[in-house]
Amino acid sequence: MTTQYLFHRIAAEPRRWDSVAQDLAEPGRMPPQGAVYGLWRSQIGRPRDEVTAITTWSAAIDPADAVARWTAGVADIRSVQTQALTPTLRPLDATPPRRQGNYAFRWFETPAADWAEFLALCTQAWPGFESAYDSQVIGLWRGADAPSGDVRSLLLTRRPNLAMWERSKLPQGEAEATVRDTLNRRYDLCTSTEVCTTTLITATDSTDDARWT
Repeated sequence: MTTQYLFHRIAAEPRRWDSVAQDLAEPGRMPPQGAVYGLWRSQIGRPRDEVTAITTWSAAIDPADAVARWTAGVADIRSVQTQALTPTLRPLDATPPRRQGNYAFRWFETPAADWAEFLALCTQAWPGFESAYDSQVIGLWRGADAPSGDVRSLLLTRRPNLAMWERSKLPQGEAEATVRDTLNRRYDLCTSTEVCTTTLITATDSTDDARWT
């Protein structure tokens, strides 16, 4: 069966985001068919005391029931917003990201008539993007369509740091300019797009202790 993905925004009580995240990552907390794909803390664009999460599920589940079972008994959670995601071009499997870095969650709304071109532009641009900027495209998931009928999708990318975020917007040389032109075309197809950046709480190589938001 295809892995199911759920995206979560978890609002914690003031100054309790870290303890909430640690409780949610505790081994054995998840039901047997579930796993934590990643937990992220806010960097730019979201509240300090919000934890962003993606979970994976190996069996058909009701999202509300899954979240209730996962978060049962965790103190200091104010609210949880959840939506189902369907993987598209990536990820190819449910192996979670583990390297620390600057993780950008970008939502797109794209007219349905342009969705095939949107995917083709991703396929075209990603190899050059990843090689030029020591960056990785973690996943592109499709969510529930927008009320307008536009396709709503979530792109998750990792860069080493915020400096590389800026660097990737300012191409140097012909090859990088070609990548940027392709990504600009994708950007211009969209009805709307918004982005926030985060760092990975569940990273295994380093811990982010900066005060961001």
